[in-house]
Formats: sequence, C-alpha cells, structure tokens
Amino acid sequence: MAETGFKKWIITITVITASLLELIDTTIVNVSIPQIQGNLGATLTDAAWIVTGYSVANVIILPMSGWLGSFFGRKNYFLASIVIFTVASFLCGNAHTLTELVSFRILQGIAGGGLLSTAQSILLDTWPRDQVGTATALFGLGAVVGPTLGPTIGGYITDNFSWPWIFYVNLPVGALAATFTYMFVPETPRDGRDKPIDWWGIGLLAVAVGSLQTILEKGEDEDWFSTGYIIVLTVLAVFGTLLFIWRELSTDHPIVNFKIMRHRSFSAGMVTSFVLGLGLYGSTFIFPVFAQSLLGFSAQQTGLILLPGGVVTIIIMPLMGVMLNKGVPAQILATGGMILFFIFSLMLSNSTLNIGSGDFFWPLAIRGAALALLFVPLTTLAIGGLKGAEIGQGAGLNNMMRQLGGSFGIAGLTTLIHIRQAVHRSNLLTNINAYNPYFVQRFNGLVQNFIGKGKSATDATRMAYGAIEGTVVKQSMLLTYNDAYWIVGIMMLFSIPLLYLAPFKKMKAVADTH
Repeated sequence: MAETGFKKWIITITVITASLLELIDTTIVNVSIPQIQGNLGATLTDAAWIVTGYSVANVIILPMSGWLGSFFGRKNYFLASIVIFTVASFLCGNAHTLTELVSFRILQGIAGGGLLSTAQSILLDTWPRDQVGTATALFGLGAVVGPTLGPTIGGYITDNFSWPWIFYVNLPVGALAATFTYMFVPETPRDGRDKPIDWWGIGLLAVAVGSLQTILEKGEDEDWFSTGYIIVLTVLAVFGTLLFIWRELSTDHPIVNFKIMRHRSFSAGMVTSFVLGLGLYGSTFIFPVFAQSLLGFSAQQTGLILLPGGVVTIIIMPLMGVMLNKGVPAQILATGGMILFFIFSLMLSNSTLNIGSGDFFWPLAIRGAALALLFVPLTTLAIGGLKGAEIGQGAGLNNMMRQLGGSFGIAGLTTLIHIRQAVHRSNLLTNINAYNPYFVQRFNGLVQNFIGKGKSATDATRMAYGAIEGTVVKQSMLLTYNDAYWIVGIMMLFSIPLLYLAPFKKMKAVADTH
C-alpha cells in the first residue's frame, strides 16, 4: 500500500540512510587497511580478508533477502538487519585481533545484505506505482554515491583519527535508522512462516555464491589456478550453482524464485545490472589506485577529486526519475549513459604523468552523469514491472548481479593490470640500448647531472640507471591504467545492444499492474 505526505518521506529517508550504511562500508575500509595491518600486526594478505569476508557474506545473503523478508516479515527483517549491522560495527571498532575483526566483518556483511534489497523493496512499496522511477532514483543516490563517498570518508577518518572510527561512525546513524524503522515502516505479512524451509537451497546457495565471490576476491593474489584451494572453490562454485538452480526449480518452496525470470525485462535487467556493476565498481577501483600509487595523491585528496562526480550524480539522478515517470523509455536513457561512460573512459585512457587534480573534473563529472543515466533506468527496467512478493526476490537478485559484476570487474582489471604492466615494461626496455640516440642523450644527461652534484662517475652511472628504471616503472604503470580505462569503456559501449533485449515499456503503463 503506497504512502503519502510526511510518512512517505520519512520512510524514504530512513531506508536510504540504512542502505547507505551498507554501501559506504563496502569501500570505506579499503583506505584504512595499512593502518589496521600495522595496528593488529597482520600481513597484507591476511588483512585483505577484512574486505573479502564482508563481500562474501554480503553476496550470499542478497539473493536470500526476499525470502527472509517474507519469512520474518519485511519490517522485522529490516529492523533486525539494522540492529545487527550497528552492533557488528561497534564490535569491529573494538576488535583486538585480526580474527575478531574478520569475524565481526562477516557478521556485518550478513546484516548488510539484508539492508540493501529490503530497503529497495520497502521504498518501491511506499511510493505509488506511477512514481516508481522517482523511488528508484532516490534509492540510486545511495547505491551509486555510497561506494564513491566511502574512500573519501575513510581517507579523512584515517588521516585525522584512528581506524576504529570508520566503524564507530555507523553507531548514531544505525540507532537513528532503527528508531525510525520501528516507528514508521509498516508491518508486512509473514507469508513464509507456514511453509517448509529449503535448507538444501540455503546450503547450496552459500557454497555456490560464497565460493565464486572468494575466487573473485582472492584469485589474483593467489595466482588463480596455480593454487589448490582456488581450484577446489572453482569446482564447488560450478557444481554448487548447477545443483542450486536445479533445486530451486524442482522444489515447491524455493528461497530464490527463478520463475520471475519469465519477465523479459527482469532477465535483461539482470545482465545489464552486471555490466553496471562492472563499470561502477571497476572504475571506482582503478581511479584511487591510479591517483595514489602513480600520481602521488593522498587518500583524502583522491576522495575530494571524486566528490564533484558524486555531486553531478546527485543532481541528475532525480531528473531520471521524472523522465521515466513521463514515459521516456529506460533503454534510451541507459544508452546515453553507456555512451557517456565510454567518453569518460576514453578521456582517462589518454592520461599522462603530468595530469593534475583539476584535469579530472570533467571526466569524472561525465562519469557521474553516466552513472545517473544508467542506474535508475537499468534498475527500473529490471524490477519496475514486478509486484507483490516478486519485488523482494527481484531486488535481491538484481543487487547480487550488480555486486557480482563489480567483483568480476575488479578481478579482471587486477589481472589485466598485472599482465599488461609486464608487457609494457618489456616493450619499453627494448628502447634502452646504446643504439637509441634518445636514450643515450637522456642517460648521459642524467650521469652529468649527478656528477655535477658531487657524485663519482661510478655512483652517477648507477644512479642514472636507477632513474631510468623509475621512469620505465612509471611509464609502464601509466600505459597499463590507460589500457584498463579503455577496456572498461569498450565493454560498456558493446553492452548497448543488451538493453534492447527488454521490451519497451512506459512507466505509466506499469502503474496499472497492481
């Protein structure tokens, strides 16, 4: 039942605030890993499980969130998720060992998986069906801006406070969201209480999705299939997925209702949400690494550079909701978004080592506009035509696909960077020889410069080779990141035909599908 007036807006603000908790925490920890590592005496490989544990738990719960909301009642499940997430945040900040921190992050990820899709379901039920574009736009503000703001907030807290505060900041927000949820979010029936629980489905889902997410998170670090446990997880992911799909299609009470795939818009939307996740999380992953490791920006500076793009998204996203409500086809808007994302990627694929912070303004502003044009239409395309219990199921699956797209994107780009850096280094080294006049001139100039500073001929020669090596490393990294931007842009551009697998449907027509 749609709400009106004050109650509609207070519920909207509440669920967006709660979902922001989960989305910001997806990326806020990344910039604090070195500080946590030093404080808890952990290796970088072990500390990476702080991020991996959260992501794996999150992606396991996402497709189950619709069933959990039906079983416990959507309000009860949402409220419990907020409370558990808030308590887990306190425990994370209070952790004294890496094992404690990873355990509490997994608990946080379990609760966070319930926040995101349930918030979206509540929001779609709160707004009238003919305003579903506006509801999706409001939800999208958190879903797109959250991962972008995470590093900014994390960088500021890390630079000015201690790492536990990246978790403690959740406490007042979580308490406020829990209070407002209890007061204003309406109860829903517990439709699943009198039905048997599909324990086999839950187990197979955990094995399949958990294994896949762990492979994507850890594969590059473990040199992919040269590591035994990655091979085992790959087998579990493949057979677990096949068995899970068979189980859910053959049982009368599945935890994930694959029958909603009969909606062509939803099926197409699942694929395009995967592509959106690849572009959103992939570009969010590349840029901070590029800016900090190559250009020398601090975490806080990098976050501030990303901020204007987030502002552009905030400004444009509500307009997308209005346009969808007026009947503009989602495919047309999303096509514009993919073209803009390609332009952003093309601009950054021509970066040089002399690029400054001001040079990023327009590319990142274009990216912000692209994400607004993509998220709202693609989400509306996927779940705008669903109703009743299908909304919760659809929201969970759609969010899972977007997150898996991000995981695939990050894993693929990490591998690409590793491979292409070696290729570019090898190509650049071919120019370092006595027959290349440009190299000889550069090398001799460096030697004379060091001799002029009082170094011996031997030391000057050694330092000149060191300087050349530093230049080769930087140039090979620059060319590698340029490749990564180019490939992300090409993949987005080539995904445009996928949009037209879904039938054209005006949002006003959806309003009649109660």
